Amino acid sequence: MFDFVQDKRWLVQIVLAVIILTFAVWGISSYQNTSGSDPLATVNGEKIGQQEFEDALEQQRQRIREMAGASFDPTFFDKPEIKRSVLEGLVAQRVLTVEARGAGLMPGDEQLAQIIAGIGVFQKDGKFDIERYEAALKERGMNRLGFEARLRQDVAARQITDAYSQNGYAANTVAETLIRLNEQQRIVAVSSLNPETYLKQVQISDADIAAYYEKNANEFQLPERANVEYVMFSADSLSSTITVADSEVKQYYEEHAAEFGTKEQRQAAHILIAVAKQASDAEKLAAKAKAEQVLQQVKQSPAKFPSLAKQYSQDPGSAANGGDLGMFGRGAMVKPFEESVFSLKAGEVSGLVQSDYGYHIIKLLAVKAAKMQPLGEVRGMIVQRLKSQHAGDKFAELADQFNNTVYEQSDTLKPAAELVKATVLRGVWLSKGQAANDIWTDKALQAVFSEDVLKNKRNTAAIEIATNTLLAARVVEYKPASARPMAEVAQAIRQSLQSLRAAEMAEQQGKEILARLQRGEKAGVNWKPAQSMSRSQRSAVAPELLQAVFSADTSKLPAYSGVASSRGGYLLARIEAVKETGAIDDGKRNGYVQQIRQLTGEELLMAYLADAKKRADITMKEFVTDERK
Repeated sequence: MFDFVQDKRWLVQIVLAVIILTFAVWGISSYQNTSGSDPLATVNGEKIGQQEFEDALEQQRQRIREMAGASFDPTFFDKPEIKRSVLEGLVAQRVLTVEARGAGLMPGDEQLAQIIAGIGVFQKDGKFDIERYEAALKERGMNRLGFEARLRQDVAARQITDAYSQNGYAANTVAETLIRLNEQQRIVAVSSLNPETYLKQVQISDADIAAYYEKNANEFQLPERANVEYVMFSADSLSSTITVADSEVKQYYEEHAAEFGTKEQRQAAHILIAVAKQASDAEKLAAKAKAEQVLQQVKQSPAKFPSLAKQYSQDPGSAANGGDLGMFGRGAMVKPFEESVFSLKAGEVSGLVQSDYGYHIIKLLAVKAAKMQPLGEVRGMIVQRLKSQHAGDKFAELADQFNNTVYEQSDTLKPAAELVKATVLRGVWLSKGQAANDIWTDKALQAVFSEDVLKNKRNTAAIEIATNTLLAARVVEYKPASARPMAEVAQAIRQSLQSLRAAEMAEQQGKEILARLQRGEKAGVNWKPAQSMSRSQRSAVAPELLQAVFSADTSKLPAYSGVASSRGGYLLARIEAVKETGAIDDGKRNGYVQQIRQLTGEELLMAYLADAKKRADITMKEFVTDERK
């Protein structure tokens, strides 16, 4: 009914995910076709094309770039195994869609309309707004056909995934065993052998340094480097030079009147006598008869409409509010309902209105007339838009000239800079293979280190590094790849070898001490005060030592354990006591049961998906190491 969305909140999450993850929606044509090229994969004949794959790959690339920051390696996504992983994800999505379609789980048009109408992104003043809906899709480069097709498939596929992932299994005995393991406490004293203690005992000879230098020559290689000067030209840089006339602002305002106004909205209340579309004729007649009886009561006492709605309406989403549906515009309700609402005058009550939900009695409560924002309120926004448009046009006019000037006068960037009134920037050192950034993109770096630019001393071509942004560069100084001389790195090698051998000495002595302790001998260990440890609690203790402590045999106490430290040296532990958890309350047990069910549910889903893939006819392209997009 009208409260469908409130009862299906997970559907709202799907819609928002589709809106946010714009790579998942490319319009129905790109979703199903490959624009004439060979598909990268097929699932039962449905194609996954190059563009769909590229969009998914780029979305993953941007996600990793945001997570990794300055350490992002753009070559990571050139690896065949990464490309295959992305393609396998698209195949899995398509398999679930095929399965959902075969199971008859695709939502109908009315259900889909209710889902979309209930999403806040598409609402204005709390009600669905068709213009906002279309604007939101347009802003993200979508169209209604493609968005609704993908949403329909995602809703259907979600029903399959939920059926498995939310129905895992867990025995109480398993949960209790995990609780006792996680919450068992061991009272432990710790001691550490620090490598720094052994540094003075380590002697590194010149021969050791020379041997390390020769054996690890790659560590001391410097990549190719280039000192460059460059010019950037963008549409944004042109905006400040553009003046917009008042007459142009007014003309834009008049031509885009719909954008700066709100359409008429109406507030209505209704009483619904529900009857399913597929109900029998007898059931429909009975519902109509009841609706007519209620309509007579409304006509006799129009002021009692709210109380009659509470008493008779079978729309749980509005009955409690006297049938009030709030404000809404055209396109928000099913057609018969909408036509009736927009034909009434404020305060009027309709006759019986039949829809697929049953019979409605509608009362128009209020009318909110269309309203136009004054020009003064939107002038600044219009000026900025016009500046951006003119800057884009001017950029397009100058872009070819800029590119030609860079090419034709390839021994200097000065003429190109003067053409677009930009500055030649200098003093930037670049290394071949360095991580890309917003200015020095992968394409720009490749151009700088190309043979034509390095050996022939020419400008790079004008490279698009972002939308409406061009860059041209020139190498001022070049340094080929070279090895740092041994004399320059000898001290660093000496320190590294000293640290390595000191750590080895600490580890060796630690193992010897542990062996003596386990034999019951005294070893003169300086133990820190004992502390309580458990598997479930975070601790300052090194993870490798914690694992060793809980792997140790505690049948005889004290028990001893030890492990090489990930930071160098050796860690020793003396387990003095073991404390088991007491009675397990229902709340804790239920919490563990829920987590186990979630894990087993996910395993069930993965097993189902694997089986579905076996039943499907799937083809996938193989990626090779030297493949280029």
